[in-house]
Amino acid sequence: MTQDTSKAAEIWDALASHDRPSLQTLFDKDANRVDRLSETLALPGGDILFDWSKTHLDDDTIARFEQLCDAMDFNAARQLMLTGGIANPTEGRAAEHTAQRGMGADASVEEAEALHDRMRLLVEAIHEGALGDIRHLIHIGIGGSALGPALAVDALARPTAEFRARIDVHVVSNIDGNALEAAFEACDPAHTMIAVASKTFTTIETMTNAASAVQWLEESGVADAHGRVVALTASPEKAVEWGIDETRVLPFSESVGGRYSLWSSIGFPVAMALGYDGFAAMLAGAAAIDTHFANESGAANLPLRAAFADLLYTQVRGCQTRAVFAYDERLDLFPDYLQQLEMESNGKSVTANGEPLARPSAPITWGGTGTDAQHAVFQLLHQGTFEVPVDFIAAKEAGHDLDEAHHRILLTNCFAQGAALMAGADADDGARRYPGNRPSATILCDAVSPGTLGALIAFHEHRTFSAAALLGINPFDQFGVELGKRIANEIERGEGGNFDPSTKALLRAAGLSG
Repeated sequence: MTQDTSKAAEIWDALASHDRPSLQTLFDKDANRVDRLSETLALPGGDILFDWSKTHLDDDTIARFEQLCDAMDFNAARQLMLTGGIANPTEGRAAEHTAQRGMGADASVEEAEALHDRMRLLVEAIHEGALGDIRHLIHIGIGGSALGPALAVDALARPTAEFRARIDVHVVSNIDGNALEAAFEACDPAHTMIAVASKTFTTIETMTNAASAVQWLEESGVADAHGRVVALTASPEKAVEWGIDETRVLPFSESVGGRYSLWSSIGFPVAMALGYDGFAAMLAGAAAIDTHFANESGAANLPLRAAFADLLYTQVRGCQTRAVFAYDERLDLFPDYLQQLEMESNGKSVTANGEPLARPSAPITWGGTGTDAQHAVFQLLHQGTFEVPVDFIAAKEAGHDLDEAHHRILLTNCFAQGAALMAGADADDGARRYPGNRPSATILCDAVSPGTLGALIAFHEHRTFSAAALLGINPFDQFGVELGKRIANEIERGEGGNFDPSTKALLRAAGLSG
């Protein structure tokens, strides 16, 4: 890649000095603004409308960001990632999550297809009773090994969903034993399998929970407890050493990062809950977004357009957070999923070359669910002193069989909040005044289906990558999570001890040191 950082700096300066018209002014000046800044993609499982018209993007800022793409050689960065090049330079690795969906180096795509087929055969065998009468699955992982499966199962395996749960899946990530005990209480050990998801098969939280789960099966009278365990890992030899037969080890490639691993064998609990066809439909939805992302340029590329807006708010308008509100109970875990995807990927302070980053990186991602959030945090969004760009995510079709008034009220609240944030309202009493001119984007799905969920996740993956490419940072490493884990492991082994007085006092108070 050839990056012109001097040219990029000039473009950032031009963006910073650009006029800042209000949202209302932008609409008043352009009768076609909605048509130009919203687009519907026809996708497997239902269409999705992406409306970025209530953001402060205009023709001039979009043109500047497209110039920034040229200066930062965005097309080359995108090509590098999508073809299996070294997109993660600090670790010398490719980032091959798209290969899991059919786009990447030929050998990697072939390997992914073979590993998917291996997973499909095991899932179908379990569903057909080859391993006994299995009714429950406790999926143990943490981070990307848990957040993606939890989101997908919660969103799609509901009583009224097209893919009703074939297996009752419980995702456990927390090392706190209360989380694992709650799963034990919900499952009959005689009919339960355990999935252990760990890229390295050494993650202390996951392996501790896994050992306790096996112990629970043994103490409950299961004769071959390890025979009920499936491993999902990039280190299959360690899983076999741990006691899992290789026929129940589902590998995935080392080049698939944890927070991007849902598409690999980490998706096993999704296939168990929905059937393999449901998991395949998620892959198809994500693959459709991959194709769009690979083929479209500039603002016509919807993930890239979203990144333009994200960077406008963080780099130019000084926003430090971005809020995501899912106006659909099935997507209540989506903000949690995005927190890891966006902040672990782009929460960096150096460039991909190891130089200090001279500008802000990722904002803090936060959010909530529907009208619950309105009654909790929207006071700050409407009348607080911070500008917070908001994403609203909703679906046209309800996920329940109750009176249609439920869904109508849900959607009208969603659209009303975006309108209110933009328009505001004047009042003689300052406490009742809404300043308005507060940005939002809306993503409206036809339905919450495996295809649309896969597309939503892939859209945000590429949005995150695009922001990183324009900032010149590496979104595929995560060294920031290592230091605290290392210190915790040292404490657990009785090592270290060269701590500040506060930490020493806390360890003594908790009975963790003499």
